[in-house]
Amino acid sequence: MRAYGRRKVLALAAGVLAAATACTGNSPAEPSKAAATSSATASPAPSAPVTAVTRAEAADEFFKLTATDDTLRAPNELQGRLDMELKDVVTGGQAPLTAAAFLSHDFAPPRYKWGTPKLFVPRFPPTEQAPWFSALATRDGSPTLLTFTKSPDRWRLSSAAELLPGQEVPEIQLDAEGYATAVAPDDRTVTISPQFMGPVHASVAETGTAGPTAGLLAPGPYTTEVAAQIAHLRDVLKNSDEQGGYSYDSIFSADNWPVYALRTTNGGALIQYSLSRTSTTTAVTKAAEGDGIPVPDPAQWALGQSKMRKTLRLVETHQYATVVPPLKAPAAAPVIAHDGALTRASGQ
Repeated sequence: MRAYGRRKVLALAAGVLAAATACTGNSPAEPSKAAATSSATASPAPSAPVTAVTRAEAADEFFKLTATDDTLRAPNELQGRLDMELKDVVTGGQAPLTAAAFLSHDFAPPRYKWGTPKLFVPRFPPTEQAPWFSALATRDGSPTLLTFTKSPDRWRLSSAAELLPGQEVPEIQLDAEGYATAVAPDDRTVTISPQFMGPVHASVAETGTAGPTAGLLAPGPYTTEVAAQIAHLRDVLKNSDEQGGYSYDSIFSADNWPVYALRTTNGGALIQYSLSRTSTTTAVTKAAEGDGIPVPDPAQWALGQSKMRKTLRLVETHQYATVVPPLKAPAAAPVIAHDGALTRASGQ
């Protein structure tokens, strides 16, 4: 513990981030001559089931939205570009991440170069109020899993997570026409129902191998290692003779972020979801208050000063994709994709 200088440990505690985030159907039989002669009265052949969004429409929306995003990110004199992004282009966890990208880069955020997408389009009934689809495409050369959603009448980008090194998107179950199957929020055929994915991940990230959800997610830098990091910093900042005098905690929350799940060919699910993380450091002694709490570089744009006297609160938004096994073959679910950033900061 003593090997750490107060400033170094405080900077680490204040600025720690979670990581820098087809087959075909049978052909119809040839009609008989009798059937041909009675074609005027015969019923027409049934057409393919209709869907709320076709694969062609999904492809069109992908290219339209990524092109719009690129245009709005380009440095120009257009006022209100961030407002237009938040209104017309992004939603869900992408909203705070996009806002932070604009504000932290003086309204000239990084622009992306997109590759050709591989689409995963669920077949929704025409009455579906919030259809969605996913796409795997390179973003600046990195394979990225994205999800677009429509609500109420406009398509927006809701999630984007880069595949982690060595990871691949599992084989998605497709029907004869190439449409995917969405997994219901309360589906019980997988080891973690989509509606519980966020809370389970939040629990593992906070408690690691010691909590009630231990073993549900595979160990790694976005699960058990985060929990170990939090526990270590909490102990050092509170109890160390040289660095003590502070309280530290870091809480993950699923909030009301949307969750998207696709059925995989083995009966499992590819689940995409978002979490927020709030890390708080507080000076609890006069000596600690006198030293202050360093503001990490990623939060300078939000606070405009290098140190807080009493409290520093950092909020991050993270987006993930996790492959959940089927209940018939239970195993720890690996996180295969992530993206995230600090999106808000406050203190006094």
